[in-house]
Amino acid sequence: MTRLGLNLPNLITLSRLMSVPLMIWLIVSERFGVAFSVFVGAGISDALDGFIAKRFDCRTRLGALLDPTADKALLSSVYVALGIAELLPDWLVILVVFRDVTIIGGFILLQTIAAPRKFDPLFISKVNTLVQIALVSYVLGRLGLGFADGLLTDILVVVTAVTTVLSGLSYLVRWARILSGAEQVS
Repeated sequence: MTRLGLNLPNLITLSRLMSVPLMIWLIVSERFGVAFSVFVGAGISDALDGFIAKRFDCRTRLGALLDPTADKALLSSVYVALGIAELLPDWLVILVVFRDVTIIGGFILLQTIAAPRKFDPLFISKVNTLVQIALVSYVLGRLGLGFADGLLTDILVVVTAVTTVLSGLSYLVRWARILSGAEQVS
């Protein structure tokens, strides 16, 4: 491992981050089948880098920051690209991106003011991420692999919106509790 903490899991994470421009280009170029494959590959890389880091005890501070950054960059960019391609409603894209920007801003604020050492994601945030991934996967799969379009898209849009709002509000409440001293962060 180098002084920067570059190891195999971090290199895998960097490859996921580097796939962001490719994903945007594939979506706006209407190459949905390839976009679906790259998105699935990014998901596999996320699981793989985490498994390797934990299994072989090669977690680094860089990886702890890089992994969620790559995830947020990929998911937010894909939502924006799908919005530009008019495959997702604009209001949903704005909601998803606003939540992510707010979470990043809140994390930076807490690191600056409250200096927590560890900031675990909330359960609702994990559910929201899974729903967001499911919606993107379904839309790309539907277009690229010929999945049938129907009520499932509408259901996933609504569930994504609801979990996005709940997740964002949950973080705001948590941050208020941390800043007021009502909740301690390890």
